[in-house]
Order: sequence, then C-alpha cells, then structure tokens
Amino acid sequence: MFNNTLNLTTNSTGPDGPHGPPPWYEFPECAVAPYAFIFYFGAKVFNLAVGTPCNVLVMWQIATKKSDASTSDHFIFCLAIVDAYFCLMTPVDMVNRLLLDDSRIWIFQRFGYGIKNGAPLFLVCICLDRYMAVVHPILFTRIRDNKIRIGISVVVWSLILAYAISTCTLAMVTTSKIFSGIILFAFAVMVFCNISVIWVLRRSVAGKEKMHPVKKKAFRMVLTILAIIVFNYLPPVALIPFVEYYTFVEYRCQISTSVFAIMDLSCSIEPLLYLTKMEGLEGKCCGRSVSKKPGDVKV
Repeated sequence: MFNNTLNLTTNSTGPDGPHGPPPWYEFPECAVAPYAFIFYFGAKVFNLAVGTPCNVLVMWQIATKKSDASTSDHFIFCLAIVDAYFCLMTPVDMVNRLLLDDSRIWIFQRFGYGIKNGAPLFLVCICLDRYMAVVHPILFTRIRDNKIRIGISVVVWSLILAYAISTCTLAMVTTSKIFSGIILFAFAVMVFCNISVIWVLRRSVAGKEKMHPVKKKAFRMVLTILAIIVFNYLPPVALIPFVEYYTFVEYRCQISTSVFAIMDLSCSIEPLLYLTKMEGLEGKCCGRSVSKKPGDVKV
C-alpha cells in the first residue's frame, strides 16, 4: 500500500502533539473527510473476521484432499497463505496506527503490505495453469508434475519476499513503480489468457450442445481471476497517472484510502470465491461425499 510508507515521516511530528496528527485521519487535513478512513478500518475488521477463517478453510480443504485435486491447488494454497498472513496483521496494524505509532512496527507493517502487493503473481500462476490446460492440453499433460509447480512457487515466493524487503528499504516512489508493474503485468496476462481460452472454447463447442466440464471449469476460474484483478488491484494503478490532478485532501484522505481498502478486501473475496465454487463442499460438511463422473478429470 503506497500511502502507508509515508507514516514513518508524517506521523512522527506535528502541531497536534508529540506524536503528530491523529492517527485516525493520518494527516491533520483529513479531519474534514474521515469517511474513507472509516471504510478503510471497516475493511480491516472484515478481513480479520471473515478473511482469516475463510483462508484457513481453503488451506485445510486443499491439504486434506486425497484425490480430486486440481493442478492449480498448489498456487491457491500459497495465495491463501499470503491472504491469511495479511488478515492476521490487522490487529498489529490498527493498534500501531491508532495508539502506538512505533517506527519499528511501521517497518514490519510495510513488509506485510509488500507481501500482499505480490499476491497477484500467484493469480498469474493460477491463470496460466488454466490456460495451458485448455489451450495446450497435450503439453499440459507432460507438465502435470507437482515438482514443476513447487519450483515455480519457490521463484514467486522469492520475488515476493524481495519486493517486501524493498518496501522497507527503498523510497516510496520506487516501490510504487514496482507495484504498478506487477499489476499491469498481471492484468495483461489475465486478458491474454481470457481471450485465448474464450477463442479455444468457442471453436471447441461449435456444432456441439455442451462444453466439456474440464474446459468449462477452467474458463470460469480464469474469468474469476480477471474479475479479482480488475476490481481489487487495477484501481490503484489506474489512479497513479492522475495524482497531480487531485488536491491533497481528495487524494490522500479520500481516493487513495478508499481504493487501497478495496485492494485489501481481496484477502476475503479470493477465498470466498474459491469456497463457493468448490465442488462437493456442502456434501463434505454434512458428512457425505459427492461422487464424480468417470469422465470428469481434474486438471
């Protein structure tokens, strides 16, 4: 989150007391427009109350699967770890922002936001996995080995950790550009995968009444990921080119706080979407199992 990196300097001194401006508003000028901060803290509480158990449930569901596993589950599990970690950071974030204002904790918070900002890379992995399953099925059957996905995950984790560390050491402008590059790259991949999958599925169903269930599921997952990127991650990037056209109060107190709160809500939206689309979840919760058709091969 870009505006969080300013707190080390803006909250240290100020006319309102030895600890600077009221942390609820972050800046003294924001006292006239507190509603975005109410939404921001509301999103934090929602993530803690809803996002944390949902992400834990996603990890539990994937870890306890004995069969019926999808090749994308490994990336979904990693994404759930990132989201759960960020949700659990909520008490630390709110206590330090509202009460302590400790510079050492701010560095820890910036590291947490760096981890969260790298989460779209796992969405890219999920989308590319679905793309390969639909567009290049023959090649996909040769790379189904989970060792390949574990290796990719290690690389992605390394990139995310490197970016998170950079948010603690580099200037805000530099890390903002890196984050913009991550989101634009992810968005470009999402669009490419969607267009390719739609094109292949359109040709495959020509003259047929039904779409193959595997391809249908892959299409829905790719479309869901694109929706997450557009709704949760694209607004902060789209906002950057127009920063100079807003007043300080409009940008720092209203717009940026709101769009980053929406981005943070992805921690709850992502696991909720996964759980609602999980086949047989209701049957498992009720002590029953849902039988699969022989032809429904998981990819």
